[in-house]
Amino acid sequence: MHPAPIVPPARIGFIGLGKMGLPMARNLSRAGYRIAAHDLNRDALDRTCKGTGAEAPGSLKAIGESCEAVIAMLPDGKAVREVVLGSGGDCLLAGLARESVLIDMSSSSPVGTRELGARLAERGVAMLDAPVSGGVRKAADATLSIMVGGDASVIARCRSLLEAMGKQIFLTGPLGSGHAMKALNNYVSAAGLAAAAEAVLAGQRFGLEAKNVVDILNASTGMNNSTLNKFHQFILSRAFNSGFSLDLMVKDLKTAVEIAHATGSPAPFAEACLEAWSEAQASLGPGADHTAVVRYWEKLAGTELGK
Repeated sequence: MHPAPIVPPARIGFIGLGKMGLPMARNLSRAGYRIAAHDLNRDALDRTCKGTGAEAPGSLKAIGESCEAVIAMLPDGKAVREVVLGSGGDCLLAGLARESVLIDMSSSSPVGTRELGARLAERGVAMLDAPVSGGVRKAADATLSIMVGGDASVIARCRSLLEAMGKQIFLTGPLGSGHAMKALNNYVSAAGLAAAAEAVLAGQRFGLEAKNVVDILNASTGMNNSTLNKFHQFILSRAFNSGFSLDLMVKDLKTAVEIAHATGSPAPFAEACLEAWSEAQASLGPGADHTAVVRYWEKLAGTELGK
């Protein structure tokens, strides 16, 4: 006997249609999937429906009832749990059928993800955690890196829809491992940005041109993702609009430090990084882009880069 073919879900629920969610939903639509969309922001929902041909059933329960797989692209795990379990009556779990799949592509806590997965399993619903890296630009051109945790057979069933949104699909292990990897990745990213900010500021105060410092770093061993993709584009330009918030970066740093503590791993640098970014968050206030963290270092130095 030949094994049964793996049939991907045909109709996809998509919850969370912000800067990342909208282009991801658009790429799913381009790949031929029918989208049932939901967002508390009516303008975001309308843009998605017009841009993708998505339907808007109007309730989370209705999305659960009509979709074999539902993607959540929300700010954090708390928001995901609220959507799935609800507190005001309407929730996904009220509609999800057995053997359907929840794919959490948000940046959530690995521990919370496993707890939610256990709740869903009691109802016969599978769960994958599949956070992404690459930002708005890679969400738009479907070249995201996607870190997937969960049962291998469920991943195989959903792989084609993940490939519609990302270029590299990494299988990280059991449920929760994708979210752990995303938090650790963002810690390394935040550390690299902070180190570069200190170096470029020190260089400018020494008499070097900030633009030249970045160019030399990018041609040398000090190059990292922030020097390559953020300094000219968002920091020296003073745009500070990369599309990923400072608040979310601090949240991911906290998760990374929690992972280190929970595993008994020494993390003095991660702890220092979290402290610095948290101080910047308090100084800059809510809603800032994560690249604006450099403004905090500028404030400490009394120097604006590029001036």
